[in-house]
Amino acid sequence: MATRTEPAQAPLPERRPELDAIRMLVVIGLVFFHSALVFAADDDFYVKNAETTEAIMIIAGFGVVWAMPLLFLISGLGAWHSLQRRGAGGFVRERLLRLGVPLVFATLALNPLPQWLRLRSADADYHESYLGFLPRFYDVHLEPEEFPFLVQGEHFETGHLWFVVLLLAFSLMLAPFHRWLPRERVRRIGDRVAEATLHRRGVVFLPALAFAAICAFARLEEDYAGWHRWSYLLFFVAGFVLATDDRFRTAMRRDAGTAAWLGALLFAAAGPGFALADEPFTEMTALATVSRALFGAAGWCLVVAIPGLLDRRRPAQPRAAPNPTPTTRRRLYGYLAAAVLPLYVLHQPIVVAVAYFVVGWSAPILVEYVVLVVISLILTLTAYELLVRRTRATRFLFGMRP
Repeated sequence: MATRTEPAQAPLPERRPELDAIRMLVVIGLVFFHSALVFAADDDFYVKNAETTEAIMIIAGFGVVWAMPLLFLISGLGAWHSLQRRGAGGFVRERLLRLGVPLVFATLALNPLPQWLRLRSADADYHESYLGFLPRFYDVHLEPEEFPFLVQGEHFETGHLWFVVLLLAFSLMLAPFHRWLPRERVRRIGDRVAEATLHRRGVVFLPALAFAAICAFARLEEDYAGWHRWSYLLFFVAGFVLATDDRFRTAMRRDAGTAAWLGALLFAAAGPGFALADEPFTEMTALATVSRALFGAAGWCLVVAIPGLLDRRRPAQPRAAPNPTPTTRRRLYGYLAAAVLPLYVLHQPIVVAVAYFVVGWSAPILVEYVVLVVISLILTLTAYELLVRRTRATRFLFGMRP
């Protein structure tokens, strides 16, 4: 009788420190970004300062165009290596533990706070207690047409955890495809695409057309960092594909400079349309549609450029004995690399809570912003250190390994 065998464990992939650095930069940068939204004139953030400025969204726009797309691309790269090592079943179990558990816990335990503070900030006569508000937050219903955001409610929200919702959904969608697709045919197609990408300059930019089309015609969604939710699926799949063949990585390093210039020019060209259109994210006028297309193409070019520019191949060296006393830099790097998801989960409720008290000051915007960022960073890192990483139970709830 035939017995089912577990997939062979693939060797661990080469560690790419630049990708870990990008993840850390984006997550820490979100504290600066969400703090800035408190002072933005054109954004409906939880807590708003009395004095606002339109300059915030102009400055933040350049981060929006590449930051979250890069997180999904890097997640796709990691998904390929995880599937190779664990197989489809092990990959699904790992994703449910590392993403599903913190998603459920943080949605129930942390996300009500920003919504409650929104009500208190918007209405001086609102005096409902936090415990009294919780049943209204948990009053939910299912809306299948909003997939994968199936749970909806008047006050309920996944908030900043939309990234975790999408990443978990994409991972669970990927697993059966990886298991049942004809491997040999897919491998042959991938080999041809990788060969063409390596030897024909410009092929690496072709996906920009797909992103331009999605942004132009499916439009943009403000709730998901400015991109349409299914744009992120393309970035995730692109990362998965790029991980399958080292020739893609070589092409990205080669074309990174061109991609950076092209991305910056396309983003600059999109700017006037976003400034002049009444509803640039959604309206179907020629100006808004073309601007969104330029935005989508710029996003892909910058997502190619940033890892390519940071990627520095190190020559193979004889394996040295492990260093029993790692350097301070290496310890800090390992500390932050493990902290990325918990810091992401923690940061927004903390930023909103601090902002609730800061916006009442009669101080210049710059002073309030600096104070908000500094206190939020300190509290986020302190909460991670003291309340998350030190016990097995809290590490489990925040998606960390024991």
